[in-house]
Amino acid sequence: MQRTIIHVDMDAFFAAIEQREHPEYRGKPVIVGGLSSRGVVSTASYEARQSGVHSAMPMETARRRCPDGIFVQGSYALYAAVSAEIFAIFRRYSPLVEPLSIDEAFLDVTGMELLTPSPRDYAEKLKTEILQKTALVASVGIAPNKFLAKLASDLEKPDGLVEIRAEEAAALLAPLSVRRLWGVGKRTEEKLAALGLKTIGDMQRADEKRLARAVGIRAAHALKALSFGRDDRSVEPDREAKSIGKEVTFERDLESPEEAERALLALAEKVGWRLRLAGVSARTIQLKLRRADFTTFTRSRTLFEATAHDEPIFQTVRDLFRELGVKRGIRLLGVTGENFEPSAMPSLFRDEKKERLYGAIDALKKRFGENIITKAPLIGKKPEKE
Repeated sequence: MQRTIIHVDMDAFFAAIEQREHPEYRGKPVIVGGLSSRGVVSTASYEARQSGVHSAMPMETARRRCPDGIFVQGSYALYAAVSAEIFAIFRRYSPLVEPLSIDEAFLDVTGMELLTPSPRDYAEKLKTEILQKTALVASVGIAPNKFLAKLASDLEKPDGLVEIRAEEAAALLAPLSVRRLWGVGKRTEEKLAALGLKTIGDMQRADEKRLARAVGIRAAHALKALSFGRDDRSVEPDREAKSIGKEVTFERDLESPEEAERALLALAEKVGWRLRLAGVSARTIQLKLRRADFTTFTRSRTLFEATAHDEPIFQTVRDLFRELGVKRGIRLLGVTGENFEPSAMPSLFRDEKKERLYGAIDALKKRFGENIITKAPLIGKKPEKE
């Protein structure tokens, strides 16, 4: 039986939520991301994209290109809550849902023929329900495999609905850039260009042995298959995030250990909140530090017991920071939790009083945003803009 895969990608997700929450933003260029001079754009509304603003662009560049833009740091807690609503809708349409990020997923709807006249009709119902329940717009791709479904969802954004059938895939792909193929980044594109391969059609006609000499045997075989629209990977419904973290690039380099440790406390607080929001505890805690000369260090430690609490996360990264011995010229700091366990796992060392305290804190954060309550050492300090 041929598979039917749907890829759903929410349009300008963070910016669209901000426009939903703030009616005065609607129809205007909204740019979400780190607001410092060293920050980067996370999401830009389609109005902002008309000025050439896009994700991962330096915020300073975005401000020059779109001086009339509305610049917003955003709320991870709000975005995560809306994402949970959307994924709950996905699971009503298929038991096989593979998250790719907070705002996109694959759904395997193979065998749903008895429930709907066509896959397109099924996808239209899904789009309509998302819009009705969240006031947000999704673009959807329908295809016999994951590669084509993801490609299809991107072809007519925003508010797209595109179906690619197996028999038309090769012809549809031929004029597109090789950058559309999974696994082709800037460096691989340069290697392919040196072989005269600029379009997917060029790839379809390429000699695989010659291609293998440039990119390797496995990559060459995979790229040839994708160029004809072939992809055998199944939807993996149990796929989960491998890590939860937070990092910040500072407006000015930190020049003392005290400044750095204050920043690490704020980061640990945010990571602890996000772990609890996800319902997991982390056994491994990682520190990331980048100096002014862009030298980057990462250090990690595995704990005796997994945690989602701010204090042990901070104590761990503080110790890692002190052991590293970098005292000044710090451009970036990051804290990440990895090696997850469900937070509901029983523990001989469970502190019920502390659990109730964090429950109360998290209830306030869910209602008023993650900055509503913070540690005493951070009171009066203007938050760093990410």
